[in-house]
Amino acid sequence: MAKIKLTKNEQKKQKDALKMYQRYLPTLILKKQQLQMEIRQVELKVEDVESKISMINEEFKSWIGVFGEDVGLDGNLLTVKRIVTENGNIAGVNIPIFVGAEFEDVSYDLFLMPLWVDKAVEKLKQVMLLDLEIKVLREQAKLLGEELRVTTQRVNLFEKVKIPETKSNIKKIAVYLGDQQTASVVRGKIAKKKLVKVS
Repeated sequence: MAKIKLTKNEQKKQKDALKMYQRYLPTLILKKQQLQMEIRQVELKVEDVESKISMINEEFKSWIGVFGEDVGLDGNLLTVKRIVTENGNIAGVNIPIFVGAEFEDVSYDLFLMPLWVDKAVEKLKQVMLLDLEIKVLREQAKLLGEELRVTTQRVNLFEKVKIPETKSNIKKIAVYLGDQQTASVVRGKIAKKKLVKVS
């Protein structure tokens, strides 16, 4: 704890600081709660997207045997050109919001390829989009988690350190100033008695 001056100016400064801490603490607590809620919502979205991926994978299993057929592709049915995101803001945190993705055009002869290749490309595109969405959601959760950590530290600093320390300082200054005032009154009375005796 830093050494404080035992003066009226310091007392006023400490009281102002206490008011500020008490004014900002509820805002920080609300921000902490909002961040916790948003992180939970992101986690629920991830679970939802993962279940969609599982459903698509189950659909794949019903006709996966067809994939054993050699169609002359080197496995590059789909390539992501770029992930499209927008900027969002939750509780003062800038986060990416998944919009979609752009894919490279894959050229293959429609007459030489079996019909299932089109469906496979479409399903792969769906799975890749969902995978990319999960990646962006996890980035959101990471950014929100970092902000939650910082906000929690601030809440703890205010609740457990700054407010109790400031209250203690105010009390210490008040006791000291009270003692000084009492001592001053006592000295005044002693001086008055001495003056009365002298006269």
